[in-house]
Amino acid sequence: MKDKTTAVTSFMKQRRMGLNDFIQRLATNSYACKHPEVQSILNLSPPQDAEHMNTNPSPPPSPTQQINLGPSSNPSAKPSDFHFLKVIGKGSFGKVLLARHRTDDQFYAVKVLQKKAILKKKEEKHIMSERNVLLKNVKHPFLVGLHYSFQTTDKLYFILDYINGGELFYHLQRERCFLEPRARFYAAEIASALGYLHSLNIVYRDLKPENILLDSQGHIILTDFGLCKENIEPNGTTSTFCGTPEYLAPEVLHKQPYDRTVDWWCLGAVLYEMLYGLPPFYSRNTAEMYDNILNKPLQLKPNISNAARHLLEGLLQKDRTKRLGCTEDFIEIKKHVFFSPINWDDLNAKKITPPFNPNVTGPNDLRHFDPEFTDEPVPSSIGCSPDSALVTASIKEAAEAFVGFSYAPSMDSYL
Repeated sequence: MKDKTTAVTSFMKQRRMGLNDFIQRLATNSYACKHPEVQSILNLSPPQDAEHMNTNPSPPPSPTQQINLGPSSNPSAKPSDFHFLKVIGKGSFGKVLLARHRTDDQFYAVKVLQKKAILKKKEEKHIMSERNVLLKNVKHPFLVGLHYSFQTTDKLYFILDYINGGELFYHLQRERCFLEPRARFYAAEIASALGYLHSLNIVYRDLKPENILLDSQGHIILTDFGLCKENIEPNGTTSTFCGTPEYLAPEVLHKQPYDRTVDWWCLGAVLYEMLYGLPPFYSRNTAEMYDNILNKPLQLKPNISNAARHLLEGLLQKDRTKRLGCTEDFIEIKKHVFFSPINWDDLNAKKITPPFNPNVTGPNDLRHFDPEFTDEPVPSSIGCSPDSALVTASIKEAAEAFVGFSYAPSMDSYL
């Protein structure tokens, strides 16, 4: 019986896909759409009144509405608004490009993601989570800002602040490690950003030097919110296994429920790397590194201050219920003696002069980006969309997965 049900379900799915494909082709053929019988097929029935909604639901919306090809909140936004200049980053689902808006001549970092790749790996929830978190970032100085987002039939576009001081990872690679005052400054700005996310019940989960940028003055900007977990209350937990191997907390490796203290572990790992040049518990053998994270005691060389030593021991505490930040979250971090030289109000107002200035000459100065990216030609497909005749059921599926993605801020957010 079970096999029969599976076979019927598979058959129905294939039939539905075939019907979708047929309707897509009808809907995108302007000649066919004029035929009265085709119009009657594609027309929606009148909406039901609220009283009859449960017993007699409305028919599904027409294919073009379900596809939601154009952006909803910002109907004027489109790829051709931008002149795409350089590739400045790459990820699993697409690229980040330096682009200049053709109308206002402003420079932006445009993150372009392929819907098919996202759907293939079932990552649409992470992408939508990234977009949701970006919408909440407008009020914090150390988080990258989203100007707006939109989509075409096959791609998603984030229009982000352009930050060209380079990844912290890039600077660490060049200098091997940082002196304690510089590491303290960066750790304080990172902690401030994490504390703000936690105040919104968001756990970041993927803190690492590659996701920490420097702006043109040398301040920290946290980016890449794809692994953020929303709606985690102060005592709430989650259990998704995700992150980057070197920075995974023991409770994540144990596949136990974890909470916002996972971010304080990651802060400890990044601070350790800034001071020593390698992540704590590092090994080229991933299995050995995981074993180190779970079982090996933290070893600290004597070339750091007692305050730094005490902070690292608190943040890199394997038992999350004893970790620094487990009771009062960011307040505990702020109060730690290691951060006593920091005036937190001045820090958030960017009144503290950064210990390092990237010395960029302007938006076209790409010296702090990896040539592996900037030497790559800009794909011609970035600024255009496929022919509408090629719209198929797979694109319909992609569009439905990202309904509500498009965003344009209200004028209030600029005031």
